[in-house]
Amino acid sequence: MERIICLVVGYLLGNFQTAYFYGKAHGIDIRQHGSGNAGTTNTLRVLGTKAGLIVFAGDVLKCIIGVCAAKLVFGNSHPDMMYLLMMYAAAGVILGHDFPFYMNFKGGKGIACTAGLVLSLHPAFIPMGVILFFGAFLTTHYVSLGSLLVYAGFMIELVVLGQYGVFHMSQAYLIEMYAIAAFLTVMAYWKHRANIVRLLKGEERRTYLTKKSEQ
Repeated sequence: MERIICLVVGYLLGNFQTAYFYGKAHGIDIRQHGSGNAGTTNTLRVLGTKAGLIVFAGDVLKCIIGVCAAKLVFGNSHPDMMYLLMMYAAAGVILGHDFPFYMNFKGGKGIACTAGLVLSLHPAFIPMGVILFFGAFLTTHYVSLGSLLVYAGFMIELVVLGQYGVFHMSQAYLIEMYAIAAFLTVMAYWKHRANIVRLLKGEERRTYLTKKSEQ
């Protein structure tokens, strides 16, 4: 039951589509511009850096709220599976962001929400996320590459930390948590499949924070 509660509450939080509401407040449907994706990168390209940062912050925050809520509600009653429940909450947020029911299940790609997961699940993930994303982005200006590297790094580090006992959970709970992370990773790579093809062909669009992105 705790798993379902975390997943459902997370999904409802994820349905707050920051890019969509910000775009509507400025007279546009972000899904009808640029790449059509209701996320940070498309907002940045269509509405500018300030808009992109606001949307990024909103999407990060909703995942942090979901993860912290799971910890607050179940941390004392279920300490043996606290991190697993936090992962369920994050998965719910990412699913809600990617597939919002009131937008015909057409949302974003969940990367900003994943940043919220990296920031809130355990402090050990933060250096990995910062180094992989900004290392890739600042050298190549490919948001997609940085995002995919973070997912791969998160999956690997999660297993390493789990097997070293950092989460203080039974092996059964750890395997369940790994399975959720693997599902989210596969989903992220699937959502980025067109980006991966363009990266391999050298045709991926670059993104810049201080000047107009390449057309």
